Amino acid sequence: MKATGEVQVIPIGSGVSVRSEVKRAHAILEDSGLAAELHANGTNVEGNLEQIFEAVRKVHETLHAEGTIRIVTFLKVATRTDKEPSLAGKLF
Repeated sequence: MKATGEVQVIPIGSGVSVRSEVKRAHAILEDSGLAAELHANGTNVEGNLEQIFEAVRKVHETLHAEGTIRIVTFLKVATRTDKEPSLAGKLF
């Protein structure tokens, strides 16, 4: 099932700046094969629903393995049955 979504990854306990962890999370989302568009408060994604869930799991596993103690992720996912959802279709 195709889906669109927004992923916001918040590393906790990494110090004042979390830029490197956020960049790493975004790179993982991009490397997963999802269409990924970074914005000020997260990343918009488009792809298969399972692919989105798997990419978020990989973000958590990778950041933890690289030393991030705590991670909170907010995930919004949208699916449709009447047509195939896309990020481009959400624009005005």
